[in-house]
Amino acid sequence: MHITDNTFLVTGGGSGLGAATARMLVENGGRVILADINAEAGQAMAGELGERARFVPTDVTAPADVEAALDAAEALGGTLRGAINCAGIVIARRTLSKGRVHDLESFARVVQVNLIGVFNVCRLAAARIAQAEPGEDGERGVLVNTASIAAYDGQMGQAAYASSKGGVVGLTLPLARDLARDGIRVMTIAPGIFETPMMAALPQAALESLARQVPFPSRLGQPSEYAATVKYILETRMVNGEVIRLDGAIRMGPS
Repeated sequence: MHITDNTFLVTGGGSGLGAATARMLVENGGRVILADINAEAGQAMAGELGERARFVPTDVTAPADVEAALDAAEALGGTLRGAINCAGIVIARRTLSKGRVHDLESFARVVQVNLIGVFNVCRLAAARIAQAEPGEDGERGVLVNTASIAAYDGQMGQAAYASSKGGVVGLTLPLARDLARDGIRVMTIAPGIFETPMMAALPQAALESLARQVPFPSRLGQPSEYAATVKYILETRMVNGEVIRLDGAIRMGPS
């Protein structure tokens, strides 16, 4: 999939992994819709990227919001060729803690955003991409989703988060098989510990401790490394229906 002069939807595009991905796409000649629930961050990022980017306020769980973002992508010019799902939320809550039971509402909310939101974007984006003219090998587009190593190494307090990301992993192959006849590839990236706004709230000592747990390189991942992986996926047609762990070989312990 060529990036130049094509258009991509990036959820969570206002910051972190999504912002780095949007920047990479624009730097390589693409056009980007920044679909984010955070208006301040989304508008700031769109302003930084210039005329090839637009911000559209988007709740990924709301079909009307996603359709509006896709409409904006088509209006931006070029051909809609992909969606990169970076939007997500996290909570830390044990199933039982000091006699208190994990509430069902927060568990459902994490799954709603991280899993159902991803599928919502994929299904609606795929319907648009499937109408595009096919390119080499009959390819029409690419969907890239974001899981987490928590899908495999979920820690204490991550029942909701790990379940939601495990669902994204499980979605990868059947989606790729469903959309093969339409020339749409589906890939998932499972990042390890990355330097994102979500991590910025942790004390410096905690961040340094996490970095030391990564075998090599012993540091937090950079959003630009995630974006580089998206670029590889977009440009390499033979990668399809698979999950790439992007984690420096870390395997998380129970806590």
